[in-house]
Amino acid sequence: MQRRDFLFLAIASGLSVAGLAGCSRSGPITFGVHPWIGYEPLYLARDFGWLPESIVLRTGSSAKDSMNGLISGELDGAALTLDETIRVWSQGVELVVVAVTNVSAGADVLVTRPHIAELADLRGQRVAVELSGVSGTMLLKILEVAGLHTDDITRIDLPISQHAEAWSRGDIDASVSYEPTASALVRAGGVRLFDSREMPETIFDVLVVTREKARSSPGAVRDLVAAHFNGLRHLVRSMHDAVYRIANRQDIQPEDVRSALATVMLPDLAANQRYLAASGRVETIARSLSRHLRREGMISNEFELPRLCDPAFLPRRVL
Repeated sequence: MQRRDFLFLAIASGLSVAGLAGCSRSGPITFGVHPWIGYEPLYLARDFGWLPESIVLRTGSSAKDSMNGLISGELDGAALTLDETIRVWSQGVELVVVAVTNVSAGADVLVTRPHIAELADLRGQRVAVELSGVSGTMLLKILEVAGLHTDDITRIDLPISQHAEAWSRGDIDASVSYEPTASALVRAGGVRLFDSREMPETIFDVLVVTREKARSSPGAVRDLVAAHFNGLRHLVRSMHDAVYRIANRQDIQPEDVRSALATVMLPDLAANQRYLAASGRVETIARSLSRHLRREGMISNEFELPRLCDPAFLPRRVL
């Protein structure tokens, strides 16, 4: 299903959560977020006062901030990709996936200098990648398709937010990044050589909370998920307003926001129910990613992934 189909379904069914947001009887959830189009519904919910006191957003500059916050215990939950979730789990922090915010459909991109005409030309080149985040996993897939190994390239471990500056200095030959950084690199002369359209329904962005918080504060978790759907409702129904709010908050151009939206699918409630089912796509991909990360030495070989998803925190219905 294309992103446009998701949006039309969302408009047809509505995304106003009925009677779900409310005060939690337990302590608030401190929730980590960082700049990414799929997480914008939570920022929009905060802008419009749809984020109840049971949720405290803690903003960071990258996924690494959220991952470190979960591992240190400073955060009760975060917005992460599925592979980032597995990495945190492997560090001993039990997490539960309570919603899927978006599915990458071209948003995660390899941008190269023009002299790199095909993937095999990456040999010997300097590739910027945030190894601890989703781009690290994306790079492994790119190398697999190219028939290369990690020691065939020079990996430059950089947060995504620093890729454009490294490109402008001439420090890198390629970047594994995502929107809006990818579009900025293309405007600077880069070429999109590979993106997540080549690996459909593989890169999921999700909302996760610790298993302990899910047990102790289920009402707050439901508040979190309700806030996401309320923000998504505004993004879908009032996209012009939402685009300018997002552009202003991220200090980017509105066209960059539109480009980012064109490269993701935004699952509605029905899609979330399918994705989070016991035999759903998220559980299937999580097990595949876990095996891949173990094989590459990115998580411990002793780590065995349990069931991740719990659809019980999703709204029962939407209006």
